[in-house]
Amino acid sequence: MNKDRKQPTMADVARLAGVSTMTVSRAFKAESYINPATRDAILKAAAELGYVLDNTAAGLSSRKTGFVAVTIPSINNANFADTIRGLTDGLRQTRLQVLLGYTNYSVDEEERLVAQLLTRRPEAIVVTGGRHTEACRRMLQNAAIPVIETWDMPSDPIDAVVGFSNAHASELLVEHLVSTGRTRIAFVGGDVSDDTRGADRRRGFVRKMKELGFDASRLASVGSPPISMREGAQAFSDLIEKWPDTDAVACVSDPAAFGVLTECQRRGIAVPDRIAICGFGAYEISEVCVPAITTVDPQCYEIGKNAAGLILKAIDTDGEVSPLGTLALESMLRIRSSTAKPSKRT
Repeated sequence: MNKDRKQPTMADVARLAGVSTMTVSRAFKAESYINPATRDAILKAAAELGYVLDNTAAGLSSRKTGFVAVTIPSINNANFADTIRGLTDGLRQTRLQVLLGYTNYSVDEEERLVAQLLTRRPEAIVVTGGRHTEACRRMLQNAAIPVIETWDMPSDPIDAVVGFSNAHASELLVEHLVSTGRTRIAFVGGDVSDDTRGADRRRGFVRKMKELGFDASRLASVGSPPISMREGAQAFSDLIEKWPDTDAVACVSDPAAFGVLTECQRRGIAVPDRIAICGFGAYEISEVCVPAITTVDPQCYEIGKNAAGLILKAIDTDGEVSPLGTLALESMLRIRSSTAKPSKRT
């Protein structure tokens, strides 16, 4: 966090809107009467400045609220649960607690949640991903607290980053599949705008396939994230009808990969002899199913643990985290039997 960055105040909003601070205060109170045009002008000025009303200022002169705000895309995703566990473990010996909100993979919902969370004045905020609406980005930039972007490697970070390249994760899968002799490779998922990290994995797949000189057009649509096992199975059913000679499938997630595996078993398609399957996320199901599924391990727990470390460093150094502004974690390929070299080609 840049210590020189000044958080917008109510007086700043008043100056920009051309009204008094008292009028600004009334504009933020739903029960107060104020001319609608004046209220709109004030809210527009607040949005332009990235100003968020401080609901706790009157009672918290120390400015220490004792919590860290966190946004995640889903509360029933084991990967994000592991990240929260790492964050919580990293903060366990402190007075800090985690206040959690989930965005349902929507940047618009993230904007709404960030606005609400910042009114409570957290001591830091951790967000999932590096793509945000312009309004959300302004709020985070002007929050005057440590902001940690996770699960991504944004080209223009707001503050600190703990993440990895989702595109590179798919490139690892393509390189591995090609090394086993597969070249007619399809990709399942990552085709909706809200799933920015899934879209990056899909782009990484396409880029690496083209770089290696192979057809990158075998792209199977799924649906809105999080992608279920059932949707993975349906996507494979569609793609194998369209591209029956496909010899490998890379999936946006392990649940999707498990769905592909079960559809292969229903159709009597041998894995890995006829088709190889791999996923992303190192979910437990990918390790215990038969055959076990090759996957990319993004080190979910370590993302949270390292984010906690940056927060603690920021607190210890009065907000200055720039020496550790970006922590790039190396995704690890977990090679399992679902991508073993085929004993015979059909």
